[in-house]
Amino acid sequence: QLQASGGGPVQAGDSLRLSCAASGRTFSAHGMGWFRQAPGKEREFVAAISWTGYSTSYRDSVKGRFSVSRDGGKNTAYLQMNSLKSEDTAVYYCALRRRRFSTGSNSPADYDYWGQGTQVTVSS
Repeated sequence: QLQASGGGPVQAGDSLRLSCAASGRTFSAHGMGWFRQAPGKEREFVAAISWTGYSTSYRDSVKGRFSVSRDGGKNTAYLQMNSLKSEDTAVYYCALRRRRFSTGSNSPADYDYWGQGTQVTVSS
């Protein structure tokens, strides 16, 4: 139901925009988030956005570089990633909360639906 895309190999300092398309479900009334998992590490929170789109949150290491947004009409959320660093290398996942009118959350346990992930590889 969630399809993440837009990853790929880039150089440090480059930008990428990840997309998360929801199908079979209207996601405009649900909070959603982005997480990432690097090899040998646990999945970690990256960014989240409320159902209205007005409230966003980020992990400290990406603040000022990443921006999360959503387009209800397209049933799609985005993660704009600028000034990428090698430590941003990971598989990125989008996730959706089942609860309607929900905010975003930094806890994976709060999400009910997950995309398959898209690989981002940043070379220095």
